[in-house]
Order: sequence, then structure tokens, then C-alpha cells
Amino acid sequence: MKILLDECIDRRFARDLVGHEVTTVPKCGWAGIKNGELLARAEKEFRIFVTVDRKLAMQQDLSKFDIAVILIRARSNRLKDLRWVLPALVETINRAPVRALTTIGL
Repeated sequence: MKILLDECIDRRFARDLVGHEVTTVPKCGWAGIKNGELLARAEKEFRIFVTVDRKLAMQQDLSKFDIAVILIRARSNRLKDLRWVLPALVETINRAPVRALTTIGL
């Protein structure tokens, strides 16, 4: 599965998603791009977009983007807190619907 991690997620988290093709927003050269433009670019190359940005779904109409968005709700965006939700993320990746937000974690 091709997965894009938002720039607010520690890039080292990509290594924890074994068996998937994972990259980050900064690695794509998209750091600093507004969410709407970011999702428009991401939908062309990725199946899943993972973020900790709780405002994303309020700011964007996700039904317009052909990509599944997974929101991680954790204590913080530090690697140790993200790893706590890793089992739920792995389980969710294969069933997350496109054009919608799926929330995992706290």
C-alpha cells in the first residue's frame, strides 16, 4: 500500500509500517503546502494519507479527494506516542475508505 505521512509525523515512523511503501510530505518536496493542495497532489500517487492534524476534516471536504485519510489521535506527535497506536493503524490501513476520514487512537 502506498502511504504518505504528513509533515507533522516523525519521519522515523515510516520504518514501523513494514510491508508498505511509505514516504513523507517533506521527502516529496511538499512541506508547507496547504492541506487542499497537498491532498490533491497526494491522491495522484498514494492510497492513504496519515496525519495528526485534527483540523483537517473541518477545513477540507474529504469527499472530493480520491484518498483515504487516517487521523492518529495520540498524546503527542512524538515517535513514542505514535508507536502506541501502530497496531490500530496497521489494522486500519487495509479497510480505510477513500474520500473519508478514519480516526484511530485516543
